[in-house]
Amino acid sequence: MNILFIGDIVAKPGRRAVRELLPQIVTRHRVDFVIANCENAAGGFGVTREVVVELFDRKIDVLTSGNHIWDKKEVYEFLDTFETLLRPANYPEGTPGFGSVVVKAPGGKTVGVLNLEGRVFMRPIDCPFRTARREIAVLKEKTDVILVDFHGEATSEKQALGWFLDGDVAAVIGTHTHVQTADERILPGGTAYISDAGMTGPHDSVIGVRKEIVIEKFLTGLPARFDPAKKGILLQGVLISLDEETGKSLSIRRISVPLDS
Repeated sequence: MNILFIGDIVAKPGRRAVRELLPQIVTRHRVDFVIANCENAAGGFGVTREVVVELFDRKIDVLTSGNHIWDKKEVYEFLDTFETLLRPANYPEGTPGFGSVVVKAPGGKTVGVLNLEGRVFMRPIDCPFRTARREIAVLKEKTDVILVDFHGEATSEKQALGWFLDGDVAAVIGTHTHVQTADERILPGGTAYISDAGMTGPHDSVIGVRKEIVIEKFLTGLPARFDPAKKGILLQGVLISLDEETGKSLSIRRISVPLDS
């Protein structure tokens, strides 16, 4: 089974990259299942119902997210209506939405996806390690193939979770920083790992935001409205090949595909 994980989709340029590049990537690499992080897909911050529907129409099977899922308040009105739109599972009990899901892939095999958020340099929510253990035990009752989106700031925390879950899941894929890392590997227990899958959106920017705005903010220390950039569009992510019988990964490969202007 071949699974494509698309790094954080940022604003309209990121959605354009998905629209124009995803079909050819799926065909070229014989992708069976697509996961994408969408927390910045609407204007660079949060998601709207319209954007979620648009991305699902692009044949994305599961959408994950992170701390920015809450940026547009309308999300509270529809988060519970999309079982395959995830928010991190380690938010406190009673938080709207779903933290994990099991979906049937083509051919009848099921795939489990778990969304977690880190705590280092981020908000003090529930422990992602203990939440992972609890959620994975439930998912394993339904599927042997489980992938984790760990949305966090610190590479140390992400690496620790990768080792913690090695052998229990097919992959631990980091998101949030929008900077694709070069540390992809298969851990000894068969878990594919990368600290950050990267960003799908405008790379002539500072993590998706117009670079002039960010530079000025660093120079002055004053508040600024972060508008998405528009140029240098890439679709970034990872391709994972796995044994669907054992749930172990065989390979992980970074991709970074440019969208011609």
